[in-house]
Amino acid sequence: MARQQRSVVITGIGPIAAPGLGIDPIWSALCEGRSGVGPCSIFDASGFSCPFVAQLPPDRFDVKQVVPKSYRKATKVMSRDIELAVGAAHEAVRAAGLVTKAHEPADGRVTVPADRMGCHIGAGLIAAEENELTAALATSRKADGTFDIAAWGATGMQNLTPLWMLKYLPNMLACHVTICHDCQGPSNTITCGEASALLSVGESMRVIGRGAADACLSGGAESKVNLMAILRQQFAGRLAKASLSDDPTRVVRPFAKDAAGGVAGEGGGILVLEAAESAKARGAAVLAELAGFGASQSFCPDTVGADPCREGEGISDAMLSALDDAGMKPAEVDAVVPFGCGAAAMDAAEAAAIRRVFGDRAASLPLVTLAPLIGNCGAGFGAVAAAVAVQCLRTGMLPARVNGDASLGVDAAPAAARKAELGSVLVCTPSLGGQNAAIILRRVP
Repeated sequence: MARQQRSVVITGIGPIAAPGLGIDPIWSALCEGRSGVGPCSIFDASGFSCPFVAQLPPDRFDVKQVVPKSYRKATKVMSRDIELAVGAAHEAVRAAGLVTKAHEPADGRVTVPADRMGCHIGAGLIAAEENELTAALATSRKADGTFDIAAWGATGMQNLTPLWMLKYLPNMLACHVTICHDCQGPSNTITCGEASALLSVGESMRVIGRGAADACLSGGAESKVNLMAILRQQFAGRLAKASLSDDPTRVVRPFAKDAAGGVAGEGGGILVLEAAESAKARGAAVLAELAGFGASQSFCPDTVGADPCREGEGISDAMLSALDDAGMKPAEVDAVVPFGCGAAAMDAAEAAAIRRVFGDRAASLPLVTLAPLIGNCGAGFGAVAAAVAVQCLRTGMLPARVNGDASLGVDAAPAAARKAELGSVLVCTPSLGGQNAAIILRRVP
């Protein structure tokens, strides 16, 4: 893989997940081992195998407060996924000290010229809100009550709101963010399940590296706290089996011998990536270096399902590719932020990949497991993981770890938040579709 012509650094992080918007509430919850998993308050989820979700409390985020006043009407056509991306971008831009069009500067001056600002955001298969589909579906039935595809095409679709599609197209996350912040440079949307955010970060890294932009807003966002989204997770066999009488904070057990599945979450994050010389020229505080990126595809010819091979070859390929891109050896990695969603097959594949890459070190190499605390944010998970990895490097701390154990030969047992000598952190996210992505973040002296 060709090395970058220009070094890429991170100057702003804007994670959003169950604990709140921004790194401070999320980091505080992670260090305390405080889980955001609990009963769903939006709808009755008791009919699903897992009635618990990790949702962002309504009082902690209002998208109308993070867009320019002139743009507030546009929030009417924002799905939850779009709202999360817009909120995360607002926080990342603020954290990076950037002035963009969203600030409506009186003199019109912005930090990075619009045509030198790119945007790459990972998105999931956005789940439509059931109340917006009800009228259309109710008028698309046969006399016996079954669904009639012909009636759907002839009359049912006419009962959808005219702007329905504008809320649910995956590229609308990047669309609204680019409009708010006037990003006129290279822009793209990547929809590859849980790998989407890190694949987007890799895309931004390439764009900046080849000189096509000086900065990019990059990451991903998704809400799986939705009837359709949770149903998809149940059909995929990803949800844990639990009841309302169970302790929700104990449901997700990453890399544990009794791992029973995950919980749906909502969240994501945007990172401000910049060419190192651009950040230096404007006197920006550099949070970390984005040193390497790798991607791969897992494939199991002997299975029909979407889980990766238990040997983890595809996942380890992404990790090794990222290390190669960074010009590093596995021994130079000080911690790993994996997906660790609690689904047994996925965790087994990830653990196998970690053992393949790090050998005997796998049993002692610290893992940072987020899913028990923030749930599965889908396309946004990798962005939260990357933001947390940046915070680990900045603070020289590893957050608390809950619920896992060492039965798969990796360091996933419960641990309190602790100091650590961290020079580099590897972040990796496999996905339901078999795509894998990994990045290497390095501490900046």
